[in-house]
Amino acid sequence: MEVPQIDWVKQDGLLPVVVQDADTKDVLMLAYANEEALRLTKETGFAHYYSRSRKSLWKKGESSGNLQFVKSVALDCDGDTLLYVVNQKGAACHTGEWSCFYTNLYQGE
Repeated sequence: MEVPQIDWVKQDGLLPVVVQDADTKDVLMLAYANEEALRLTKETGFAHYYSRSRKSLWKKGESSGNLQFVKSVALDCDGDTLLYVVNQKGAACHTGEWSCFYTNLYQGE
């Protein structure tokens, strides 16, 4: 089986990051990482992302205190999406909700 590699140029320098809680398995948020954010995440053990609106790096919880302690980082089979599995301290969403996915649009049977 071929191991996927990240082609940062092909991805315009950013990969989406799905963030999942290690204990509850809840999907907490979706963010983006550039190569430096991924490097900092792996070096420090704290989730780092790239803000597309501010065009800068940010450490999750730096101002709110709602830190994400990264347990693992995985790359999907196409090499174009990351999964951070984290221990979340406090709310993951900037609204104060546990998860950013609190608005239900459809509930099947």
